[in-house]
Amino acid sequence: MSEPSTSSLERMLGVLDLFDDTHLMRTAEDIAAALDVSLPTSYRYVRLLLQAGLLQRVEDSHYALGPRIILLDHYIRRADPVLKVGLPVMRELVDATGFDCVLTGVFGVQVLDTYREMGTAPASLAYGRGRPRPLFLGAAPKVLLASFGSTQLKKVFESKHEELVRSGLPAEWPEFRRYYAAIRKAGHYISKGELEPQLAAVAAPILKPDGGAWAAISLVFDTSRLAIVDLEKMVNLITEAATRIGGRLA
Repeated sequence: MSEPSTSSLERMLGVLDLFDDTHLMRTAEDIAAALDVSLPTSYRYVRLLLQAGLLQRVEDSHYALGPRIILLDHYIRRADPVLKVGLPVMRELVDATGFDCVLTGVFGVQVLDTYREMGTAPASLAYGRGRPRPLFLGAAPKVLLASFGSTQLKKVFESKHEELVRSGLPAEWPEFRRYYAAIRKAGHYISKGELEPQLAAVAAPILKPDGGAWAAISLVFDTSRLAIVDLEKMVNLITEAATRIGGRLA
């Protein structure tokens, strides 16, 4: 009896995964088709998720993600150990540079910014907390993937091969592995217009004792500032900050 129950619960929770930037609202018919379940089953899932506050009815029998998720996000922020330890350090970086400071995490193979401390002239970012970032573009994703072990990195290489080739990365495994090994050895990465043409970033990984990464910390600024920014100083600031946060977490 437990297996069907677990399977049903997984499918019901799978409803939440059907919402993204291109599908902000769904109907019960959409959900039934996407999950390959009957319409009565789809309505049952919707009813239970409405009761839990994880969905809300918006218009013409369309449903969107519900207010409970906002509350859960509040609790996630308060419980985030990297943010609790890192926030004072991020504010120091902003005070020292005037640039935005961003925390970024990798969850499976999904890269998400988890917090942004605004600088004196906040950058216009297309990505922010909760919006998945491209896996192979930008400074933060580069240092996060560089922290992966060889086996973990090869799984990414195999499962996301078309995407990494489109991103201009080496198409063969030995070269791909060497590319990220070089970033790991450097301990930082500087991107210049890589993800958004008007933005540059300097990122470093906040490392765990086992060599993996808690998160990445970045300083983000307009590419027009590259001519006057002391990149060596920026690298020293961001790597020192990452080391301090990692040491406190350890």
